[in-house]
Amino acid sequence: MTAVQYPRLADVFPELTAEIVLLLRAEADPLAEVIDDLLYFGPCTCTPSCTNLLTAPLGSSGSRMAQLQRDGEDVIWLSLDPSMTGVTDIEVLDGRDLGPAARRSG
Repeated sequence: MTAVQYPRLADVFPELTAEIVLLLRAEADPLAEVIDDLLYFGPCTCTPSCTNLLTAPLGSSGSRMAQLQRDGEDVIWLSLDPSMTGVTDIEVLDGRDLGPAARRSG
């Protein structure tokens, strides 16, 4: 049995990853240093309407969130692990089309 190999988020969504890093660095948030190494586990399947991108296995998220803003508006929410040092999923709020890798199959 072989382990599933997940791609890096930066390889699947390079523009989104770069924007998250830029927004975090603008706030001097140390999370900026972990974003490039996040894995992409696929779109969340917790509910039919969930649009989150998983960067950890489903169910890994804690109750904390980092809200990233552009021009005073929330554009991206990062769900954080209980230690608040890792990102478990990403919700893009500005309506951009992230392409087929962000959509559930079936």
